Amino acid sequence: MSSSACINDCLPGILSPDAVPFTPMSQENRVELGSVAATGVQFNRCASKLRSLRAGNPANLKTELNILFDQLISENYTSNYSDVVVLCRQEVCTLLVHVTRLVPLSQEHLVVKLCQLTHHLLNQLQVVVDEQTLDVCMCYAVQALGVCNPWTHSEILLALSTLVYGNGPHCHRHLGALLGDDGILRLYSDPSHPDMELRRAALTCLANLCLSVPGQASLEEPYRSVCFKVFLQTLQSPQPPDADPLLYCMMVQGAVKGLQASLSGGKWRFGGSEELGALLAVLKRFMFHGCPGVCVEWLSVLYPAPLPQYETFCPLNLSICRGRKAGEEEEVEREVRPGPPGGGRTWPKTPGLPPSPAVVSSLASFWKMSSSDSEFSDPEGAAHSKLRLYHSRVRQGVLLCLLTVVKAVDRRTLYGYWSSFIPDTPIGGPPPLTLLTIVLKDPSPKVRTCALQVLSALLEGSRQFLGVAEDLAPPRTSYTPFSFSMATTVRELHRSLSLALLAESSPHTLTQVVKCLAHLVGNAPYNRLRPGLLSPLWRQIRPYLRHRDVNVRVSVLTLYGALVSAQAPLPEIQLLLTQPHTPPPQDTRNSQTPHTHTPPASHTPGEEESRVPWLLQLCVSLVTQPRDDQSDSEGPGGGASVLEPSPVRLEALQERSQTLCITVLLGLTFSDNSLVKAAAVRALGVYILFPCLREDVMFVADTANAILTALDDRSPNVRAKAAWSLGNLTDTLIVNMGCLGEVFQEELSDMLVLQMVQSATKASTDKDRVKSNAVRALGNLLHFLSLGQLTRPVFQRPLEEAISALVTTVQSEATMKVRWNACYALGNAFRNPALPLDSASWSASAFSALCSVVISCQNFKVRIKSAAALSVPASRRCYGDAERFGCVWRSLLTALEHSEETRDFLEYRYCSALRHTLTHSLTHLLQLSQSHDMPALGASLQTEEGRGFRGHLVKYLRGGGGGVECEREGEGGGGEEGEIEEDGEDRLRAFKETLERLRGRVVHVLHCGLA
Repeated sequence: MSSSACINDCLPGILSPDAVPFTPMSQENRVELGSVAATGVQFNRCASKLRSLRAGNPANLKTELNILFDQLISENYTSNYSDVVVLCRQEVCTLLVHVTRLVPLSQEHLVVKLCQLTHHLLNQLQVVVDEQTLDVCMCYAVQALGVCNPWTHSEILLALSTLVYGNGPHCHRHLGALLGDDGILRLYSDPSHPDMELRRAALTCLANLCLSVPGQASLEEPYRSVCFKVFLQTLQSPQPPDADPLLYCMMVQGAVKGLQASLSGGKWRFGGSEELGALLAVLKRFMFHGCPGVCVEWLSVLYPAPLPQYETFCPLNLSICRGRKAGEEEEVEREVRPGPPGGGRTWPKTPGLPPSPAVVSSLASFWKMSSSDSEFSDPEGAAHSKLRLYHSRVRQGVLLCLLTVVKAVDRRTLYGYWSSFIPDTPIGGPPPLTLLTIVLKDPSPKVRTCALQVLSALLEGSRQFLGVAEDLAPPRTSYTPFSFSMATTVRELHRSLSLALLAESSPHTLTQVVKCLAHLVGNAPYNRLRPGLLSPLWRQIRPYLRHRDVNVRVSVLTLYGALVSAQAPLPEIQLLLTQPHTPPPQDTRNSQTPHTHTPPASHTPGEEESRVPWLLQLCVSLVTQPRDDQSDSEGPGGGASVLEPSPVRLEALQERSQTLCITVLLGLTFSDNSLVKAAAVRALGVYILFPCLREDVMFVADTANAILTALDDRSPNVRAKAAWSLGNLTDTLIVNMGCLGEVFQEELSDMLVLQMVQSATKASTDKDRVKSNAVRALGNLLHFLSLGQLTRPVFQRPLEEAISALVTTVQSEATMKVRWNACYALGNAFRNPALPLDSASWSASAFSALCSVVISCQNFKVRIKSAAALSVPASRRCYGDAERFGCVWRSLLTALEHSEETRDFLEYRYCSALRHTLTHSLTHLLQLSQSHDMPALGASLQTEEGRGFRGHLVKYLRGGGGGVECEREGEGGGGEEGEIEEDGEDRLRAFKETLERLRGRVVHVLHCGLA
């Protein structure tokens, strides 16, 4: 390779138009560059000498290799070295391949130095070797492990771990020798192996083998499962009594990182609940690793049971270390933040309400060590601090692994394990060890942050699970209902997170506390809980609106958005919004700028009702004020969250305030900042749902244009928000069509409607998070089109493309949410009587897609929605000829016959709803059938499937069989098709009328089929 080619390979994009403009280099950088350049010269000189050496050279070869290896290992290949790029990947790979041919395995000291050089170059230069180099070097390392003495093996394993980093799929030739029954890595990583250092090195190799690089395949089975079991067995094994505690911590870290890499490398299926329970149990144990005074009889397996499992505490001192020792970077002593405005006010001691500052003060010192620094000599104190640091790193890694487990396991499966990580008992008695224990008491802010991230991941999307919580009824003494236990969980989460909010001093951790509260508020059913949880939280977070850290301020605004969106909104929140805002007292540590306390002015009741909510005033001021007075720490899009509008009725605002809000949002949709643009577009999607705006044709048109522009944005986040807003906008089109009739359709521009159809069709090929709402919008638009629009030639091709996009999405392998919405969209389109379902060329493919999905889809909710869509057409002609009508009938019968066949046990809970919908669709077809349909229907009713239908029909006519879940799988409103909750008598009466009508035409067919 020529030098110019090498430089071009190592400096991609140096001539790009996006390159940073040239600026003169400072003297300091020139000195640094000179030293780096000298390093490059030294490497080239030594590498050139090494390449000139041959294995058949005289006896001085060993001396030359020793000198050159020492020189190369002594160089510091820092990150700045890659900026001048004297080396390139190919040169390093060529050098490593060559030196493996020079060093015989009998020269063990040279073998060790070669392994050190391999690790040094690849690690500091961050080079990932090519497959040829990997194969040569791995062959050498595997042979060395089999030939050389054990004292060399730790260095060999270190080099091996660097070679295989992210290269697991390319090591298939050597996986048998490494991971087979007698593989060297299996041998050294076995819990019974006496050498802890070799165990640690082998576990690091296994973890690096499992590590998957984005865009590449992961380690193949069964080797990934073998590694997973090794990691799990390592953590389950007790710590040897004579083991070095620091070395043990490093070994545990290697096993935890390996577990995390195994779970991150694509889909993972646990070997039953026992394996998942064993993993969760061992992770929970190491969540508290190194916490002094905690003596618990840990369970070996956690089982998903309706009754919570509690730990048994030993009668030992539970004081756990809090505070920072000298030389300990991660241990940051907490400060106790002052209480809420009002001086000496104390919160009531009610479960779920914030505690008093005195409680926080005692809590903050709960885990402090009884021994002071003076009790240790300097070496002892340094060793003690180092051990605490290693313990905190173990806990941090375990929590990150637990976060990976939460993201990898189905959310419904994890619900059974909530009681092991989130308390669900009333306050009192010995507290269980949970994530909240770490949030409140762990001395490391990084560990606390990781615990909050796990808690946020558990709470995110838990609305269905938390929705059963209720404590409005008087408590029962005989037993505790599950709904009351869940309500207690919500209150305990509020209490603990409020404590953390008061006690936290780390801005990054404080941001995570507020985000976790936002997830809790967004998923808890406060309309089913006793009032009083949200008001203290509302007042508690006010001072943080002026926190010095911009991330805290943004997270607080996000939390306010969740508060005002709770059941949109609760009376408790409505009252807080209308109350005058009193500026919080100044906190000199966290406040951004000083301000004075101004008492609120008095207002008459009439003036109070017309006043703009202070939160809305704050949001408007934040997006309209100059950026000069904002913190320098504010990064791109720092104020994006303030654009989320509160669901306050806009009719309550003055017209001037309405116009200001709308103008600001429309303008911000053209912001250069993608976060601001995404938030503004989503805010318009909320505003379009307000009755005072959705009937304004000009506002609808302006909003549609802004959304269509955002749908073409290069940011996926902006496109996702725009698709969601377009779905909301098209929902309002359907509502207006029902309320205002053809007047609204005529006032809205045909070309704008056409552009929305075309943009939604294009967006339906985007990522799933965009596609799910794009197909929802397409269904609404196809429902909205008038006969005059459908007959225009300019609409013909977009109409066909829109239907084709829906059909493709229904038949695709997309996520359940996307396919569910696509089936809903087709059913929505079928509601348009102007669509030529009987004659259009695309009609057959639409019915065929739904018929296929209702039989074959593994997800029952998708099958329910496809069956409901097939029952939407209101007239027989919409189903086409007798052949198509018979195909739809047979598909529904087949789906009913196989309505209990599934590979996923969790789908069985939808069996009743599926049979209910299928039976309703079949009776709908019977009601519409004509005499020329009778031969096919009669023949099918005499089959086994037909006889099964008769049994389900009896249940359906009696009013049994369960209802249909009608909530849309998206962020929009509810569905329409499938809302078939009729009275059993009404169904029976309608069916008798159908039988009378059909009996008069073909008595003999029905007598054979239904008698």
